[in-house]
Amino acid sequence: MKTTGNTILVTGGGSGIGLALAQRWHDTGNSVIITGRNAAKLEAAIAGRANMSAVSLDVTDAAAIAAFAKEIVAQHPGLNVLVNNAGIMSTENASAKRDLTEAEATVVTNILGPIRLIDALVDHLAAQDGAAIVNVTSGLAFVPLPKAPTYSATKAAMHSYSVALRVQLAGKVEVIELAPPAVRTDLTPGQSTREGYMPLDDFADEVMTLFAQDPTPAEILVQNVLPLRNAEANGSVPHVLEMLKSL
Repeated sequence: MKTTGNTILVTGGGSGIGLALAQRWHDTGNSVIITGRNAAKLEAAIAGRANMSAVSLDVTDAAAIAAFAKEIVAQHPGLNVLVNNAGIMSTENASAKRDLTEAEATVVTNILGPIRLIDALVDHLAAQDGAAIVNVTSGLAFVPLPKAPTYSATKAAMHSYSVALRVQLAGKVEVIELAPPAVRTDLTPGQSTREGYMPLDDFADEVMTLFAQDPTPAEILVQNVLPLRNAEANGSVPHVLEMLKSL
């Protein structure tokens, strides 16, 4: 993936990882479009930044995604990078019958949203120079957090989808997976100040260094996520899972 001269679309770009990366990409000479559901956060994110724009989008709405894709391509014909970052996470007790509203919303947001947006933009992206799709998954794609089974499963699904998509789009669109560790953001209550979680700025800085490698790695993995990513290969899944149970 080129480090500069791109037109990059970042979903969930109004806060957290999406915002941190969007602003860094903008700082390094890219035009950046961010989306999200909170218009106030989006406007604050782009304040004072030329060549950075914001458009509201609910990634759970299939019709809205289709309309958005047509609009964004018309307004930004040079769009060549899609970053699927929008996601939600909640804890669940799946040990007994329960209300599945939050679990179903997690699936729609974290899996169907990216798949629908990729589908809506893939033909356009395939016609662009330096095209790339970046899917933000999680270290929990490789070892699940027991108290967040649906979230972990959605990230595992997007890891698998990214691997398959990379094969299908080879030579047309670069497919990159970014798998964060536990990072201090507002993804869950109290997470932004939680001890032991990676500071957001440190994470974003390390990610940008990895994106600057030539060629860009197929998987962007900061050092903090490697114990999760490599757990199955080195036989440490039971040990890592035991540690995650205490979180």
